[in-house]
Amino acid sequence: MNQPNPAGPTGDSDEFLRYIRYEKRLSHHTLTAYANDMEQFGAFLMTECNIDLPEKADYRHIRSWIVSLVEAELDKTSVNRKVATLRCYYGFLLRRKVITIDPMTKVQALKTNKKLPMYVEEKPMDMLLNDIDFPDTFEGVRDKLVLELLYGTGIRLSELTGLKTADVNLYEKTITVLGKRNKHRIIPLTQPLFELIRQYGQHKETTFSGQADTIHLIVSDKGVPAYAMLIQRIVKRNLNLVTTLEKKSPHVLRHSFATHLLNRGADLNAIKDLLGHSSLAATQIYTHTSLEQLKQTYDLAHPKAKK
Repeated sequence: MNQPNPAGPTGDSDEFLRYIRYEKRLSHHTLTAYANDMEQFGAFLMTECNIDLPEKADYRHIRSWIVSLVEAELDKTSVNRKVATLRCYYGFLLRRKVITIDPMTKVQALKTNKKLPMYVEEKPMDMLLNDIDFPDTFEGVRDKLVLELLYGTGIRLSELTGLKTADVNLYEKTITVLGKRNKHRIIPLTQPLFELIRQYGQHKETTFSGQADTIHLIVSDKGVPAYAMLIQRIVKRNLNLVTTLEKKSPHVLRHSFATHLLNRGADLNAIKDLLGHSSLAATQIYTHTSLEQLKQTYDLAHPKAKK
């Protein structure tokens, strides 16, 4: 069993959560998930193993917790996320020399069936952004800008709410996005999107008479920085107009952005850079989506298909 170093620093969960918050700078959503995972793991160790600190657990205890999650019929993806939390936690303890052996070395993630990313077809997206009239008001222009930014740049929800007015380069017609792992990337803007940002800025100034938050680009109806639930409501309400997809979220627009680029011949490495993926492996899932579309085309058009 791993024992904490009595002469060295401790590795309690609170220190770990402070570390991932201030040093790894993970999103609020991820921080909440990590905190819940550590709380659940700590409760399991206390009640089932009589262990008061996670740093005292070894491979057997971790495996027992994973088995209990599987037996409780927790979704495999959720189990794997909890495994990833522990992997990060024990890596943190190793670096701090609280433990000398990583108990996660022999722990493997559960095998899952990869789900293809859900996306909106090009025609409905074109209808939403070009055929549906948005009111010429602050709310109307803002809502359209939210949709255009998510679909036109592929940025994440957290990246959109964190986008600053100063991140828009009016000369270069680009935006600078602060993504995961505190990395910046530059994304080009189309001329219509660029013009929409300028139009939105004018409405923002007129509506709030200069009293709105000027640091953040997207603000609420009250002029304060936009929050996740507001963006989610805007996306869901508008996607309801053009698609029957079960899921209607900002991430669906990100998937649509990547899928449509790939379907039109964009280079996979370029898509990776635009999305802010750290490796090509994360981007390659869109090739499966494209392949599925090719199969559907084949089944509909080829005389030997489905014979």
